[in-house]
Amino acid sequence: KAYPRIAEVPFDAAYKLMASFHRVTDDGGKPVVRCYVKGAPDQLLERAADAFGPDGATVPVETIRARYLAANEELAKDGLRVMATARRDFNPETFDPNADLLGKVQGLTLLAIVGIMDPPRVEAKASIEQAKAAGIQVRMITGDHAITAESIAARLGITGRAITGAEFAAMSDADAVKQIDGIGVIARVAPEHKVRLVDILKKKDDIVAMTGDGVNDAPALKRADIGVAMGITGTEVSKEAAVMILTDDNFATIVKAVELGRAIYDNLLRYVRYQMGTLFGFIFTFLGAGIFNIAGGTPFLPLQTLWINFTVNVFQAIGLGFGEPAPGLMQRKPRSAKEPLLPRGRLIQVVAMGLWGAVGTLLLIYFAERTSSSVEHARSMGVTAFSIFCMVLGLEAADERASVFGAQILRNPALIKTTLLSAATIIVATELRLFQSFLKTTSLSLSEWAICIGVGASVIVLAEVWKFFLRRRPEQAAAPAPAAALAAERPKRPVVTGG
Repeated sequence: KAYPRIAEVPFDAAYKLMASFHRVTDDGGKPVVRCYVKGAPDQLLERAADAFGPDGATVPVETIRARYLAANEELAKDGLRVMATARRDFNPETFDPNADLLGKVQGLTLLAIVGIMDPPRVEAKASIEQAKAAGIQVRMITGDHAITAESIAARLGITGRAITGAEFAAMSDADAVKQIDGIGVIARVAPEHKVRLVDILKKKDDIVAMTGDGVNDAPALKRADIGVAMGITGTEVSKEAAVMILTDDNFATIVKAVELGRAIYDNLLRYVRYQMGTLFGFIFTFLGAGIFNIAGGTPFLPLQTLWINFTVNVFQAIGLGFGEPAPGLMQRKPRSAKEPLLPRGRLIQVVAMGLWGAVGTLLLIYFAERTSSSVEHARSMGVTAFSIFCMVLGLEAADERASVFGAQILRNPALIKTTLLSAATIIVATELRLFQSFLKTTSLSLSEWAICIGVGASVIVLAEVWKFFLRRRPEQAAAPAPAAALAAERPKRPVVTGG
């Protein structure tokens, strides 16, 4: 009410200041239109003509330039965000609020510079360390002064030298690609610098995630592989451009999302390895029975096949899909985006497992048929052995490298529970009269149970030998190019790329 605003120049990253124009009365009682300006210290210094001295009188800006710059640098080194303020008076009779107001923000009188503490979240540093361990490089992109950004980056553990957006823009694409791995901070950036950084990282085949909250961030969010917008402070434009929105505006949430994503993918691989192994087991069993005329070419009856699929296979798949993820997922290097779900080695593994189970099952049915002279009894032993094979294969699929005899299996209670259910269904399928009537199975003696368990569980030998050789190799090959990570508009919200 005392100083009504009649016009304003909104903030823009291009000129890094905001100005508002008010009707006030000066010290002499004369009405004026006073322009108050706040913005980047270097921008206001370039637009200033004078400043207030210690006695309240104005002095030429050149007399205080050195002191002004020294104070700015001192505050920036302390990690403070530095903002300058200035003013200028206009004649209210000639002032036009509809004119080019930015052009009037010249000849300013400097008032003060202020250091503002904008502390990173407490969990940010730990999250950045976790991202590093996961092979994700975090970069800070900010409109702040380079010294301020470099100081905050050092506190957060973001490595790499700091440069300005102007220096980055002056680099050729070839130089930028060559130097980008050593750059951790890009300060005083314009929107086009963010877009170019995404493009440079993509040229290195990095997977790029970019965070942002402003309208100016939208082009870079759209260009990145994963645009991450702020749900609280973010503009609607940035949210529309992003593919992921943080409801808590917390960098740690991005790292947690990477961890959850790796856990889901790891569980998916377990499930695929298991399902493919049992599928090849079924294929080889029926194919072998048909070729060698074992059990009349029908090793399992249709209902027996469905029983195995909808009991043992379903239970083990649930245990693998919902079980605890393998330890150390966030210490692995990122996988290549082009890596197939079943590369050659893994495909050979599941085929070998399926073949092993099929051969054991067919040999058992063959000899049981000749010993008992009953195809029904031989099939019962085959169904039991193959079901045990599927159950054991589920336990082995829980971890691609860790032995099933280690403590790792105990950290997966979901799989233990589903394995007990699988064991129960294997027993009732042959020993309860109700299930014998429609599954066409027969009871087994203790010695026959021992043979079925031995044949079905023998896949452990192949699986453990395979894991032994895998453990002698590196944990995971590096991706073709290191994953990159950018940082957000503000130091407290670094941006990620990669994963």
